[in-house]
Amino acid sequence: MTSTGMSNMSKIIFYEERNFQGRSYECKSDCPDMSSYLSRCHSCRVERGCFVVYDRTNYMGNQYFLRRGDYSDYMSMMGMSDCIRSCRMIPMHRGSYRMKVYERENFGGQMNELMEDCDNIMERYRMSNCMSCNVMEGHWLMYEQPHYRGRMMYVRPGEYRNFISTIGSNMRVTSMRRITDSCQ
Repeated sequence: MTSTGMSNMSKIIFYEERNFQGRSYECKSDCPDMSSYLSRCHSCRVERGCFVVYDRTNYMGNQYFLRRGDYSDYMSMMGMSDCIRSCRMIPMHRGSYRMKVYERENFGGQMNELMEDCDNIMERYRMSNCMSCNVMEGHWLMYEQPHYRGRMMYVRPGEYRNFISTIGSNMRVTSMRRITDSCQ
């Protein structure tokens, strides 16, 4: 299935006010800057698929994973301190998952290859940190704390040489999870 075909399967509606009130904007793909459509966004409804929303434009800042459901006041539900400013549609992936994680920036230090979820890299691989990765297959969520908690970062196939420059944060990654069909 092509990327265009996949975007038709995903749909999120953003609303200016809490409880799905005010002007709305329907989105079926990536949107780097929502200010062109809404002056603010305080609630949303994911009708199909999964999305990552960001509190800054151009897919920067804090990230939040949303699956199908209603988010009538996501700011209090998820502890967001600001409105949604951009969003990225997560395409459905059918196939294997593979990612190499590295202890230091620019693929330096200890390396481990993952093909399944890892709830704690320190316990499983004795890695003190994870500062870069190379995603070969699949889409993943990386978390600041063990057991998939804390701030998160979405990664898709590609090279991530330095998480600080990639997401604009000095988040320390300690667990990672595949985005599977069960998330859809």
